[in-house]
Amino acid sequence: MTTLAQHRTIAATNTRSKRTRDPVRWLYCAAFLVVTVALMLPVIIIVLTAFKPASEVNAFPPSLFPHQWTFANFKAIFSALPFGRLIANSFGFAGGVTLFALMFDSLAAYALARLDFRGSRILLIVIIASLMIPFQATLIPIYKIVSDLGWVNTFAGLIAPRAADAFGIFFLRQFFLSLPRDLDNAARIDGASEWRIFRSIILPNAVPALMTLGIFTFVNNWNDLLWPLVFTTDQKMGTITSGLTLLTGPGGIIPQGIMMAGALIAILPLAIMFLLVQRRFIESVASTGLK
Repeated sequence: MTTLAQHRTIAATNTRSKRTRDPVRWLYCAAFLVVTVALMLPVIIIVLTAFKPASEVNAFPPSLFPHQWTFANFKAIFSALPFGRLIANSFGFAGGVTLFALMFDSLAAYALARLDFRGSRILLIVIIASLMIPFQATLIPIYKIVSDLGWVNTFAGLIAPRAADAFGIFFLRQFFLSLPRDLDNAARIDGASEWRIFRSIILPNAVPALMTLGIFTFVNNWNDLLWPLVFTTDQKMGTITSGLTLLTGPGGIIPQGIMMAGALIAILPLAIMFLLVQRRFIESVASTGLK
């Protein structure tokens, strides 16, 4: 009887505890829903406005959903701009910067994390200090160098100045420091060179960090406006972000429907990429401690 009474007491306590947690859980869910809608509202407006005719875009009072769905904005943007070329340029620019940055950043990070050489600490301090220099302060000197090399309106001029990044070097260095040095020492005892250790031991163990840095680098360069706008004067060498700045109607008025159609096309590759790698991306962020 005593055991039965204890079971009943425990069950009653669990029931009361569950009833107490349920309202709190619903409150958390409602708060998350409100925050999600608030964050997604600009994207929802972009999508819906892209399918509105010009008469509805400029109508007052405005409506969220279009009364008449149309693809005229998408046809107009492809006729107003070489949009296919701009998309290809964006992939070439962002993809090229990502590949070179991962290669050079990982090499520099390996040297700073695993090799002992004179001046390594000073070099690390200089790299970290460079993060405090505003990008706008170095824009003109970099443009002067690129112009003297004759790389304006070329992929070399767009990619080369960003082929290495101080944040990427520091980020990968911190991850390389977390890897056990016993792996390096065992490989050196077996006669492996530094390049073999880097290629066969460090890089395979650093896939989460490389993936995280690669995604951030690609997204940042895909969305970048100022860099392509300064380093390209030819419309055919522009990217999506710089190409959208050329959209102006009569009297300098920006056609909002066409602009939203272009913005929707610009964010689609990033959205598709995130959907394809979201699980690995979340695992990478968690494993690198970037959260």
